[in-house]
Amino acid sequence: MNKPKIIAFYLPQYHPTPDNDKWWGKGFTEWTNVGKAKPLFRGHYQPKVPADLGYYDLRLPEVREAQAELAREAGIYGFCYYHYWFGNGKEELELPFNEVLRLGKPDFPFMLCWANESWHKKFWDKDGNGSSKELLIEQTYPGEQDIIDHFYRLLPAFRDPRYIRINGKPAFMIYKPEQIPNISEFIKIWQSLAHKEGLEGIYYIGHLQSIDSIQTERTKINLLFERGFDGVNVVRISRPLAVTNKFIKLINWGKRRFMSRPRTINYATAIKYLSNENDMKDRVFPTLIPNWDHTPRSGIGGLVYTGANPTKFGKYLSSVLKKTQNKLPETNLIFLKSWNEWGEGNYIEPDMQFGHGYLNIIRSYLS
Repeated sequence: MNKPKIIAFYLPQYHPTPDNDKWWGKGFTEWTNVGKAKPLFRGHYQPKVPADLGYYDLRLPEVREAQAELAREAGIYGFCYYHYWFGNGKEELELPFNEVLRLGKPDFPFMLCWANESWHKKFWDKDGNGSSKELLIEQTYPGEQDIIDHFYRLLPAFRDPRYIRINGKPAFMIYKPEQIPNISEFIKIWQSLAHKEGLEGIYYIGHLQSIDSIQTERTKINLLFERGFDGVNVVRISRPLAVTNKFIKLINWGKRRFMSRPRTINYATAIKYLSNENDMKDRVFPTLIPNWDHTPRSGIGGLVYTGANPTKFGKYLSSVLKKTQNKLPETNLIFLKSWNEWGEGNYIEPDMQFGHGYLNIIRSYLS
């Protein structure tokens, strides 16, 4: 079997920042919501409790080293750090990656995903009700000079020998490509600057959040290719709910309306829709979803995959590996969502329920 490179999305939110202190109170991090989460129905595993690494602080280099070691032992190829650039030089949560770059440690491959979306109060809602529309930071696109400034802000990362390259080009993912005005012009400017600075170019990956049919999804994938993207990463978290029948949707509505329960779908059912034949297409990079529980952030507005565990994840992983086994080694990538999004119940770091279960499953299937 052609072994793929599994790249795990990495959330750099676990450290205090001046803006989070201002919005939520001194010392707020993702752990604030994780630690105070409560079970909302029988058998609901909350709060999620980290095991080996504890409630860590990403300002500490030893934590980042330990994370990389756990990932390396499991056979994970690298991390894809979320990168927040809001325009006019405004960044958020940049400290952990800046330290990775400055120190040269951990010696573990990485790439960046530009999470280009505005932040509203519900993004990390301290009250867990997910209801506020209050704007915290607006994602802006000021124009050509900002595009140039953004490139040069990331140039040291692109030049780092640890940076993940595809066909010799640094890989860069854009989370919401459809929101960028004239995305083709953005790509053109960065490609020109990359060649000017001695790089072979940038390998652009468009992130596609899909709830569509296989045919409609394929159309959207091809549209991203036409706009200049080299690859497409497809994630289908809400797709399982979109295809459920009206009766199940009515039950979920009733649970939320009258029982204060979040929407739920069984993980064994969900995984049937998290991958499809489009993942077999060259330069389409599927996404693995090991688990999902958004209630620490959104309360009853969240979605929960019930019954998720390493064994079921292993069967799902096996099916994705079979779909990708005939791809060219250079572009046989699978993204894992995520390494450490604890507030979304979406992580494979060790916890008190499954320990190293998810990591062990990845290692066993890759070997």
